[in-house]
Amino acid sequence: MLVYGDAVRRETAGEKLARIQDYLGRAGSAEPWVVRHGWSVAALIEAGELAQGIADRAFEAHGSRDVRGAEAGCAMELTLALARAVGSSWRGFDVQLAPVYGAIARLGEVAPDGDLAIKLPEGFGHYALYPETYFEAALPLAGRDADVIGIRSIGTTLAAMVAAAIEAPCPATVRPVGHPFGRELALVEGEGLGLRPHAELAIVDEGPGLSGSSIVAVAEAAGREGVGPDRIHVFPSHRNGPGPKAGETAQRFWRSARVSVRSFDDLALGRDRHRRLESWFADLIGEPTAPTREISGGVWRGLRFGSPADWPPVHAWQERRKFLVETASGTWLLKFAGLGRIGLDKFEKAQALAMAGFATAPLGFRHGFTVEPWHQAATALDPFGPTRERFLAHLGAYLRFRVHRFPAEPDRGASAEQLLVMLRANVEEEFGPDSIAPLERWRTRLAELSATAIRVATDNRLHAWEWLVLPSGEILKTDAVDHHVGHDLVGCQDLAWDIAGASVEFRLSQEEQEALIEQTEHRGVGVCPDRVRFLTLCYPAFQLGYYREAAASASDDREAVRLRGRAELYAATLRRSLASSDQAKGMAS
Repeated sequence: MLVYGDAVRRETAGEKLARIQDYLGRAGSAEPWVVRHGWSVAALIEAGELAQGIADRAFEAHGSRDVRGAEAGCAMELTLALARAVGSSWRGFDVQLAPVYGAIARLGEVAPDGDLAIKLPEGFGHYALYPETYFEAALPLAGRDADVIGIRSIGTTLAAMVAAAIEAPCPATVRPVGHPFGRELALVEGEGLGLRPHAELAIVDEGPGLSGSSIVAVAEAAGREGVGPDRIHVFPSHRNGPGPKAGETAQRFWRSARVSVRSFDDLALGRDRHRRLESWFADLIGEPTAPTREISGGVWRGLRFGSPADWPPVHAWQERRKFLVETASGTWLLKFAGLGRIGLDKFEKAQALAMAGFATAPLGFRHGFTVEPWHQAATALDPFGPTRERFLAHLGAYLRFRVHRFPAEPDRGASAEQLLVMLRANVEEEFGPDSIAPLERWRTRLAELSATAIRVATDNRLHAWEWLVLPSGEILKTDAVDHHVGHDLVGCQDLAWDIAGASVEFRLSQEEQEALIEQTEHRGVGVCPDRVRFLTLCYPAFQLGYYREAAASASDDREAVRLRGRAELYAATLRRSLASSDQAKGMAS
């Protein structure tokens, strides 16, 4: 089923360089150390994205083949200079920024200021993948004669961290091509990887994923240049090896590969009190008075619901890392929001929502995590109980606020055409090829639906369990800043997406939906009823795919049952919507 997609934004080299310098300026004056360090990492991530965008621009210009060039080389030199600064900062050494500013000047001289396609580095945005873990993993190899190759996109930044730790030359990066389960390298004819004779090789990536084929593709290309397995080191994000789609060649490689890994838990939950996660916030909330508790992966449900029978389903490995810290000042929730600009943007949105009375106020943002009070006495919302009318009025005000405060760029999210492709694919897989006939009438409307859409940072997560009720009766939205930048294909949408989501999640009557639409209209910006009808098909189709995929990957049988049950609810909703659409089409004809 179609669920996931790559988030891409358009930026220029000039914009990136300006942001890097801004972040470095903030790092120079911030306190405490973790705040300074966080700004340095934010600058590093921007540089890695810039290097990825420049390398991919050359890749496209050469027919989807990798080529070494001055622009890409200068961009990676900048990323390496920042990686060295971040490594020094992390280890408590003095940070030397003169090499960084020199690299900025050199890149500014050679890089044209045209548009770049920047791909969101998912690990930095969603999965608490910290660049410092790669630096620490590589330190045992420091001083070895080694070349480093990173796999784009996120491999630009991670390879720089490995090279900084090893004291290696500037890394190269590649983008393997072909089938996701059988990647291979595509180099400009006559060029190789540029490996030095007798040097060892470090291959760096966020993977391995289902097949591990990208890393294997680099190893095979290195083998053709005379680098044997005994000279190859692999730096992935985990020790689990590739998933079930790995072929025999990949499995054989991974069985004997020399793998170096350090995790977020090793760095931020270890014995070093100076680096521990809770110490990042001690000046704001005080020192812990009890062991820090992790409540990720659905553990939080035991604190909100009386019985496991009432627990909502969770896609455990996709949940953001969450921790509870008890101090003399209270109990606090530390939640991963994202490194660099991603996390900063979420923190600002969370502040705005809190100021308007829609969410809990965050107390601070430190190196990827936010901290906010934990409402122990809060209960889960019952949207079908006696307070339904009040809740729906609150929901309308909440969605109207998002339209007003959180506008988005026109290209930040799936187009109507992409949503229709997802809808058709998921409907056909669930119900068979004969079921997609009612959807064809939307094909002639796609241009109109796309042209009139007004994109905002939609909530995309209106499920009933995402709302809390305080003892005072106040209603708060949780998880309100993450899902418009998730790694699914939806992204930022017209407000009609959240109207459709509310209609499905809360089983709105026609009258309730019309009232919600009327409430959300703001300054003459209305909601197109036809778009709501289209998205009321797309929304359950997407959720169906999401929960089917989650159930298939669940390692816990009880969780798989919950996930399949939720998928069945969306399947039933989608079946009814398709029948209504088919009937409406027949009446119109």
